[in-house]
Amino acid sequence: MNPPGSLGVTDTRPKTNVRLTLSANHLLDMDVFSKSDPFCVVYEKTTGRKATTSQEIVTATWQDAQWTERGRTEVVMNNLNPQFQTTFLLPYYFEETQLLRFEIYDADNPNIGSDLSRHDFLGRYECVLAQIVSYSTLKAHLGKKGQIGAMWRNKDKNTKTGSITIRAEEDEKNELLQFDIRGEGLDKKDFFGKSDPYLNFKRKFDDGSTHLVHRTEIKPKTLDPRWNTLQINTQALCGKDVDRPIIIECYDHDKWKKDDVIGTAQTTLNEMLRGAGEETVEILLINDKKKAKKGDKYKCSGALKIWNSRIIIEPTFLDFISGGTQLDFAVAVDFTASNGNPKSPSSLHFMAADRPNQYEIALRAVLSICQHYNSSKTFEAYGFGAKMPSESKVSAIFPLDLVRQTAQVTGIQGVMNAYRYALSNVQLYGPTNFAPIIEQIALKTQNFVRDTARYQILLIITDGIISDMHATIRSIINASGLPLSIIIIGVGNEDFEKMHELDSDDSLLQQDGRIAQRDIVQFVTIREFLNNGQGQYLDPDLIMENLAREVLYEVPAQLTSYMKTRGFAPRQPEDAWNRDSPPIDFDPVMDGLAGKRVQAVAPVGFVSSAPYPDVPQASAPPF
Repeated sequence: MNPPGSLGVTDTRPKTNVRLTLSANHLLDMDVFSKSDPFCVVYEKTTGRKATTSQEIVTATWQDAQWTERGRTEVVMNNLNPQFQTTFLLPYYFEETQLLRFEIYDADNPNIGSDLSRHDFLGRYECVLAQIVSYSTLKAHLGKKGQIGAMWRNKDKNTKTGSITIRAEEDEKNELLQFDIRGEGLDKKDFFGKSDPYLNFKRKFDDGSTHLVHRTEIKPKTLDPRWNTLQINTQALCGKDVDRPIIIECYDHDKWKKDDVIGTAQTTLNEMLRGAGEETVEILLINDKKKAKKGDKYKCSGALKIWNSRIIIEPTFLDFISGGTQLDFAVAVDFTASNGNPKSPSSLHFMAADRPNQYEIALRAVLSICQHYNSSKTFEAYGFGAKMPSESKVSAIFPLDLVRQTAQVTGIQGVMNAYRYALSNVQLYGPTNFAPIIEQIALKTQNFVRDTARYQILLIITDGIISDMHATIRSIINASGLPLSIIIIGVGNEDFEKMHELDSDDSLLQQDGRIAQRDIVQFVTIREFLNNGQGQYLDPDLIMENLAREVLYEVPAQLTSYMKTRGFAPRQPEDAWNRDSPPIDFDPVMDGLAGKRVQAVAPVGFVSSAPYPDVPQASAPPF
């Protein structure tokens, strides 16, 4: 068990650290001559998925997962409304489902590290971390033994088991050093001109080694350059140590040969911060080779002047979520004929009794994460590339809910039911055009540009190369300045090489002389998560977990980059955007997680609960 207050586990992925503060109210009084002495135990649901063989991966499901204790609070003596001093620090990943359990006991033994059966159980609550960070402060009823508990309803009175309040705040903010910098009297390096200077900022480690942290733009043909205002992360620059050496290298860029060193300087964060406002810090550039050659006659190779230095805290994804920013979610499903006849087992839309198809896996993987960031639990669902019942023409885009003729669908199960019913009633056709759905969603997001209240995610699931690549690129570039992220998941075995053009990780998307304002597309093929190269169909839970991690990884940075370009700051939690009431009937099991009721008693499938006639059903629990 980790030490109390420590929920972290070793992980090399970038993450945000969240600190949880716990309190409780109206707890059961289990003592005869005094009040209860409560303490809280925090658990995390882990699958331990470090398996290497396909068989190990198949069996590493949520059903097999264990609750791992991450820490305990102190005991608060004689108090039914405790405020625990012990806080819990844990990593937060937007792209993952992180299931937590909170159990409160009455200490009947001074040693709370002993067997919990020696203490009186007071109540339990389970939730995903995404719920806590979405509401900043989450209040919930405690469940009795064998019960999970439920989120708080405003109209509810205190229950006999009491309630728990969980507050979340980001432990470390993204701290940036912002400053202006110019060079004066730099050495001339070009034979027929001046110099083309740029700067390298390097972190110096204890062993004397250095690492490049930031490089400025090149300023052509000048010995007195002024670079654009810089922002450098202080953790990357010096580990937030104000006295750690920072190396600044000034180079002359040469197009045809190796760049020449003009000079090098050493400074610290503390020294750079002295250049606040109009005050200027001067740092001399020294060229060691030139100094060794000229000796005492050598003074310097120019100077760097730093001013307007200050520390700024860059808003994070969680800052916006805590301020009430809601994630709107839309999905578009490919109903083109290239998917194959849905009644054939070879079809990508085939409804097998023992496993979900690739479209269902992709839908659930993304929806199960995104649902926690929109309190309404309402999604927009569309199809494209099919002929509607009693119609002769192809619908480039149509609402997935054919029963109510609307794109507005409630809950994950609502989306799944609408998908299955549409599949049974439309004629798969073609072509595979993305531009219509992107343009429709982009038109909607134009209503979001005034503030930080909402941000849109569009998921497109397709089996092949799109037919309107030029129009799609144009629509993405047009939408790149809007509060929108586009996730494209390729299903099947098609060659998706050209699709990677849309995912502009290396350089911004461009076409006809126009360049996207930012990268808003993430493209992933689902086949890399399916069989581990051995042709074996793996556990859907594992596939969904890994798929969601991959496709949603970039969303937080895309949201914050949009807000930054618009100059938007997040609202404070106490002044958050008006949100709908939190979902009353949250159930970790039905939300695709593994709670106490999940049992591996039947093949994975779906159970429908909506009034859709003639929808193919599978008699298995939801995964």
